Amino acid sequence: MHLYVARHAWAGHFGDPGWPDDSLRELMPDGIERYSRVVQTLAERGFAPRRIATSPYARCRQTADLIAKYTDHRPEVEELDALEPGADLSALLKWTREQEDADACWVGHNPDMERLTAALISDREAAIRFAKGAVAAVRFDGRIEAGAGELCWLVTAKALGV
Repeated sequence: MHLYVARHAWAGHFGDPGWPDDSLRELMPDGIERYSRVVQTLAERGFAPRRIATSPYARCRQTADLIAKYTDHRPEVEELDALEPGADLSALLKWTREQEDADACWVGHNPDMERLTAALISDREAAIRFAKGAVAAVRFDGRIEAGAGELCWLVTAKALGV
């Protein structure tokens, strides 16, 4: 199975006085447009999660909704507190195992997405950089656990030409 790890798309700036509650900070209109193209390009290349878990923060939920909208299976999106800033790897691995080997996607924040992806493929000493809107694919041949995954790809909008 594949586990996709996605950092939220381009949102308003952290600390913007227009968003005193950071959990409500939304994607920017050009971020929505650009990420829609990212997902459509990836979907043409086989990106098709059947389950999506997201941080309940507005920008992550919007990002997850775009993934659901533009991929084949039109999966429902489940909000998980475990994907809020400071993400809980153990809880996320448990949720992923419960998905019955269906390809799944986590949508969250940095530096969590970098840390989580590194933990999935290594002993947590790896350094992985996630730009806004980046998506990684980690393959598991057996049990879904830290260190058991193989990084298949990591792409950014810039690498896709969008």
